[in-house]
Amino acid sequence: MISTKYFDKVGDIPLSEYPRPQFKRNSYMCLNGKWSCAFTNSAELPEMFPTDILVPFSPETELSGVNRVLNPNEFMHYKRTFNIDKNFNKGRIILHFGAVDQIAEVYINGKSVFYHVGGYMPFEVDITEYISYGENTLCVSVQDFTDTKSFSRGKQKLNRGQIWYTAQSGIWQSVWLESVSTDYIKSVNITPDFDEKSVNFEFCQIGKKENIKVCVYDKDELVLNGETKNGNLTLKFEDFKAWSPENPNLYRVTFETKSDFVKSYFAMRKFSYGRDSMGVMRFMLNNKPCFLTGVLDQGYYPESLLTPPCEEAMQNDVAMMKKLGFNMIRKHIKIEPLLWYFYCDVYGIIVIQDMVNGGGTYGNEVSILPFIGVNIDDTVYKNFHREDVYGRALYEQELYDTVNYLYNCPSIAIWVPFNEGWGQFDSCKYYDILKKIDSTRLVDTTSGWHDRGKTDFKSEHIYFTPIRVKNICGNRPYLLSEFGGYSRKIEGHTFSNKMFGYKVFFTKKMLENAFSNLYENVIIPQVKRGGISGCVYTQLSDVEDELNGILTYDRKILKIDKNIIKEINEKLIKELSDV
Repeated sequence: MISTKYFDKVGDIPLSEYPRPQFKRNSYMCLNGKWSCAFTNSAELPEMFPTDILVPFSPETELSGVNRVLNPNEFMHYKRTFNIDKNFNKGRIILHFGAVDQIAEVYINGKSVFYHVGGYMPFEVDITEYISYGENTLCVSVQDFTDTKSFSRGKQKLNRGQIWYTAQSGIWQSVWLESVSTDYIKSVNITPDFDEKSVNFEFCQIGKKENIKVCVYDKDELVLNGETKNGNLTLKFEDFKAWSPENPNLYRVTFETKSDFVKSYFAMRKFSYGRDSMGVMRFMLNNKPCFLTGVLDQGYYPESLLTPPCEEAMQNDVAMMKKLGFNMIRKHIKIEPLLWYFYCDVYGIIVIQDMVNGGGTYGNEVSILPFIGVNIDDTVYKNFHREDVYGRALYEQELYDTVNYLYNCPSIAIWVPFNEGWGQFDSCKYYDILKKIDSTRLVDTTSGWHDRGKTDFKSEHIYFTPIRVKNICGNRPYLLSEFGGYSRKIEGHTFSNKMFGYKVFFTKKMLENAFSNLYENVIIPQVKRGGISGCVYTQLSDVEDELNGILTYDRKILKIDKNIIKEINEKLIKELSDV
């Protein structure tokens, strides 16, 4: 079994850092670490929890210490104790879960207090009335159907292989407590208006509605301040520093009431599309054409699967792409911990964010017909095996939840509701919904295939056919949203003996030559001539059998010389900046 360099850095309390930099309080108790667990055939809590598990790593992972699959007909039960003292309790105790896959029932001191469905979304529970001072017992019962039902599951599959990866279950993001006063700020939506030089704060408060004082800082200098009595406040800059990959400026902001104090941050930036000086439709950053050069990133690690082994792992993945000259990452069918997005904000990496999807297993026609120019009607639910009413309703709720959860991450520029027909249905409807609930970002509605007409991009995935783009007169920017997938196996750094890739190379030199040729002779010449506005190379790292990463799965080897990658990215960005 291979592992990253972070394996030995996990410690007794993994991922113990404050997990929510976009909305930070001083009150924090991390509940990651050693729990007990049991596997049963019943939803009822067992009397015995015989197995230790290291939370927040799924039982299927090496770092969990369990190395056992949770089957669809089983239940997994977690248990741990925690202590509450009077100094910690400010009035209310809130229990937070970053993510639990797929169905979770939460118990405090033997009483069921919350039931949650959905493996990728966070949830919180006010447990004030269920706890006492001193020792308390927390239990969580979990069931995970993976790909046997229509729940959102991403790339997980019980029968893994090729582009499908090991299924995981249970708690896979941080568990933590915070204490707030009886009256507190539950959330805030921060919306910058680049053209108006302003920023709007929309608050949600619990309990008594108190005046909220807002202070905005450029580093340590107070630059804006104001106060709201009705939960909505707009502050206007005389001048501001824009956020961009070249200069990722972030403004610190604090929110203060009589009872509460929260720290956050935001950026002044604008994502749009428009025509360049030659009349070609382009992706725009801050009203200027910006070429998006990036990688597909699935966020898997050999020892911990979807869970980053530590904060350093998240930071280094983002920092590495920045060092190589990329300015964008497409986060593929996964919701990361908020710390990952924080590092994208800090380093100036633009994010294309996929929604996580589910549904039934569709036939080959979904993946074959697009290559002969046929786009299937996604309002006929059986075409994409989306007949299950509950599954469709759950997807819609999770779409709203995803936008709400990630709204305050400045780096996110584009939402992707559907990818290559997976779980696709009513795509035009969800384009309209996304535009209504978030007017600040663009939408690549059906990335790759089955474009139904409502989208901000001409979005294509091209692996096996020549890349020939003629979008000069198009009404939408052209986004090559997946391409490449060049593979090379590095002995001693692979998950298994199997190998999947779209084109295989056997030496470093062969891979480097092919990579350079692809960009130098195909992509770069078509930025101006063909109208390419962005390209997403597959992918950041190898994942299990899929060996098409720029990095090996264990992140120990960069397969292509860093100078080659950096020079190509510099050329791509300059090619459009000259327009």
